[in-house]
Amino acid sequence: MKTLLACAVALAISSAAFAADPSSAYTPKFDPKLLSAEVKTLSSDAFEGRGPATPGETKTLAYVIEQMKGAGLLPGGDLKDGKRAWTQAVPLLRAEIEGAPKSSFDVRGKVDALTQGNEIAIRAPLDGAKSVDIANAPVVFCGYGVTAPERKWDDFKGVDLHGKVAIVLINDPDFETGVGDFGGKAMTYYGRWTYKYEEAARRGATGLLIVHETDPASYGWATVKNSNTNVQFDIVRKNPAETHPKLEGWIQRDLAVSLLKSSGLDFDKLKKEAQTREFKPVALKDTTFSASYQVDSSVITSQNVVGRIEGTKHPGETVIYSAHWDHLGVGMPDAKGDKIYNGAVDNATGTAALIELGRAFAHGPKPERSVLFLNVTAEEKGLLGSEYYASNPLYQLSRTVADINMDALDPNGPAKNFSQSGNAKSDLLGDVIGIAKTNGLYFSEDPHPEAGHFFRSDHFGFAKRGVPAFSWESGDDLVNGGIEAGEKYRKDYTANRYHQPADEWEPTWTFAGMSHDLGVLYQLGNKLANSREWPNWSADSEFRAVRDTTAGDRK
Repeated sequence: MKTLLACAVALAISSAAFAADPSSAYTPKFDPKLLSAEVKTLSSDAFEGRGPATPGETKTLAYVIEQMKGAGLLPGGDLKDGKRAWTQAVPLLRAEIEGAPKSSFDVRGKVDALTQGNEIAIRAPLDGAKSVDIANAPVVFCGYGVTAPERKWDDFKGVDLHGKVAIVLINDPDFETGVGDFGGKAMTYYGRWTYKYEEAARRGATGLLIVHETDPASYGWATVKNSNTNVQFDIVRKNPAETHPKLEGWIQRDLAVSLLKSSGLDFDKLKKEAQTREFKPVALKDTTFSASYQVDSSVITSQNVVGRIEGTKHPGETVIYSAHWDHLGVGMPDAKGDKIYNGAVDNATGTAALIELGRAFAHGPKPERSVLFLNVTAEEKGLLGSEYYASNPLYQLSRTVADINMDALDPNGPAKNFSQSGNAKSDLLGDVIGIAKTNGLYFSEDPHPEAGHFFRSDHFGFAKRGVPAFSWESGDDLVNGGIEAGEKYRKDYTANRYHQPADEWEPTWTFAGMSHDLGVLYQLGNKLANSREWPNWSADSEFRAVRDTTAGDRK
């Protein structure tokens, strides 16, 4: 490993010109072979899928810290005896269902037992419960499960959900029609599964089951099964029942259609009604839900890895690069019997990018502002590591210039364009568009806003607190093959690799696109770290007001 690191400095960073002439422009080179080697290591079976609170975490932390040390970064984590550690401790509630959960629907006295991972995917409870025992709970169909007063929208219409299990649709009411009060095809937070569980808890529901449909979810049932039937985590909350109902899960569309039909209801007709303000919840006649299972629930501590370069003039002002190191660990086997969810694209690519950006900054001219390289835990469990950092920042958020996030980068050949996760507007986006243009890339709006990517990656926790945040999306207009080839790759990845054991390192990956794109991301961070610029959200952004409340800290 030391030999690799020694070679990395020569291969990845070309700084001879800078050494000879400090005033010359510093242009780091990002070596595709080194990126490939790091992704290959991080996604190998030896790392066991990089699950939090597993031996895979221990190996991952050791590897990333060694790489950051070799790159020339300094520790930027928790203060211990007056010195910074390499990590930030992240306390998490860990919950795992013991054995296979028993669950069933009773329709007019006929009990249909359900199989975990087949018709239903039950999540381990995150309300702290050691067991779940639901007996014959009435079932209510509640449309999209949305309460949006500012849109004059209420799917619940005052129905009391205490002691009941609600069934709701995924995404927003606008998804199918593309027009309406929720931004058309672009998903709002109301469309995210996290919101739907939160709203069910606020309504006092015993449980919530989300109907899976591939297009509005933006992924297939395999992803739902693999992401929800394994160990679950949450940040430690004072009152977790205010955020999580006792039962959280998903059901297949066919099961939902059958249940509604048994009550004399038509699924497609009800869905169309649910796309209007006039929709009213519908109780399923003579239908109840039961479930019983034990839970291994405890508080554990995972870690964010934090590397840092201190600014020469404004060390209290921080530019953050972020990426998550975790994946799904070991879970249910696929058709080939593979149980290790390696997470090569998601997100060994982002972690390798973070390490190499750190190396570039460490071997270049020292920035005026500090630069943080934040490798967060438990993204796959609900953006928990980044949420914890944003709630407990090591460096003042009001003086954090921006968060530049990297998640699931394309390891193939170069593209002619790039995008961002979601369609949020900010000065930061303007900066990156300008820099990318000088590097031969044009900007494309998020090609799939209905997927809600803005709410699905680690920049979201920063955005919620007003920090300008941007998550880089690799382009889909490939130099070789154009948009057709780019979309073909993405569809194949989503269907056959995303959150599946098949997300493994491939020897055919060139990493040429990542190598090029990291130059753009370096220039963006370097520009912010060597200026007095404080980017902000657009005037009509929902995050602008939060940022503006701390404007005095940036004078």
